[in-house]
Amino acid sequence: MGGKKKLGLKQMEKAQAREDQEKSKTRQDTSRMEKKTTGIIPPNPNDEKVIKELQKMNVLTPFTVATRFDLRLSVAKDFLEELHRRGIVSYVSGDRNTKIYKPSG
Repeated sequence: MGGKKKLGLKQMEKAQAREDQEKSKTRQDTSRMEKKTTGIIPPNPNDEKVIKELQKMNVLTPFTVATRFDLRLSVAKDFLEELHRRGIVSYVSGDRNTKIYKPSG
C-alpha cells in the first residue's frame, strides 16, 4: 500500500502556484464586496417627498421604514415616534417591541 508519493521540485512549485492563485482569487472576491452602511441621520419629516413616500405605504413599521429609507432600526423607531408626535402618522397597534403605524389622512 505505502504512503503518499513525494513530489518533485517542479510539482511542488506548481502546487504552490495553484494555491497562491486560489488565495488571491478569494481575496479579490472579498475585497469587491463592500459593507453597506446604514444611515444614522433620519430624513427630514418636513420634506414633501418623504411624506408622499410614507403615504404610499399601507403599514409603517420600524422595519419597513428602515428598509425604505436605508436607516438603522433604532433610528427608524425614533423617526416614526417623531412623525406620530407631529400627526403625520397615526398609531395603530403594537407592543413594547414593535409599533405599527399608518399614514394619517
